[in-house]
Amino acid sequence: MHGTDSAASLSAANSRVWIALACAVALHAAPSPAWAWGATGHRLISRLAVETLPEEVPAFLRSADALWPIGELGREADRSKTAGAEHDADRDPGHRINPSDDQTAAGVALTPLTPTREAFDTALRAKGSDQYKMGYLPYAIIEGWQQLKMDFAYWRVNALGERAGKSAEDREWFAKDKRLREMLTLRDLGYWSHFVADASMPLHVSIHYLGWGNFPNPQGYSTALTLHAHTEGDFVAHHVSEEDMRATLRPYRDCGCSIEERAVAHILASHAQLIPLYELDKRNAFDGAHDEGREFVAERLAAAAAELRDMVVDAWRASPDATVGYPNVKLRDVEAGKVLPIEELKGRD
Repeated sequence: MHGTDSAASLSAANSRVWIALACAVALHAAPSPAWAWGATGHRLISRLAVETLPEEVPAFLRSADALWPIGELGREADRSKTAGAEHDADRDPGHRINPSDDQTAAGVALTPLTPTREAFDTALRAKGSDQYKMGYLPYAIIEGWQQLKMDFAYWRVNALGERAGKSAEDREWFAKDKRLREMLTLRDLGYWSHFVADASMPLHVSIHYLGWGNFPNPQGYSTALTLHAHTEGDFVAHHVSEEDMRATLRPYRDCGCSIEERAVAHILASHAQLIPLYELDKRNAFDGAHDEGREFVAERLAAAAAELRDMVVDAWRASPDATVGYPNVKLRDVEAGKVLPIEELKGRD
């Protein structure tokens, strides 16, 4: 009886091991947990974007003290995964969007983009999908940009108030709030930078995110679920450097468009690199021994850094159009010297 019990216990233990392994495989295979570019890639993207910001952007973002936290926070959206069912179910789809080869999301056009995530979800549900199945990466980018624009607007008011407040007490309050806003801006920019970086990874912006999948495949592209791992993570850490990225980094580009248009254009530019990625994979270009694989990944990382840098500049330039405080005060009125909203910023309740 004792031997039977031992055998049963061993069998149960083995079952638990296999269940755990199956769960691990399922987790790896799911689209949401894929960590585009890995820790090294995200760190490189966020840091290079900050290092190449123009002087018009406030100095606190361009300082050496900002570089490390923004680089580390570029990984934060991945590091917070597995926090819990509600957290992950809501946030993980923000890392991706999986349009078909026709660049629509289950038949819902991305250009023009529906104005809100709610409208996008409603349109997807009418097609038998939803934002959680499809992913909502463009909205994660847009939302983060809008928050950064507001951070900049409040910083501008505080910078003015610190110099021109009516009393020493007011000036001290503005100075303290400016320091707080700088901390928030570093956090908001760093965290948001992750999603701009995710959007430069072709496998994060296509229905073919884990191998080609169960679709017509006349070119014989890989159906391996491990394709992500071949082109990011360890590959970046061992084969791509900041110097490689700088070699292909483009200068600032004013798209003359809205953040909605810019976010979608960034995603579709990455989507256009999906077939080149699969072609390179067919030639084993991501084995670390081929220049074309390294060059492809370096270009994608540099594209993310350039787009992130440009979006930060755009947010700074758009911030004078914001309203701040409650009741709302137009920032342009503040900068024109018409009002200095101390009570509105403190809160009138």
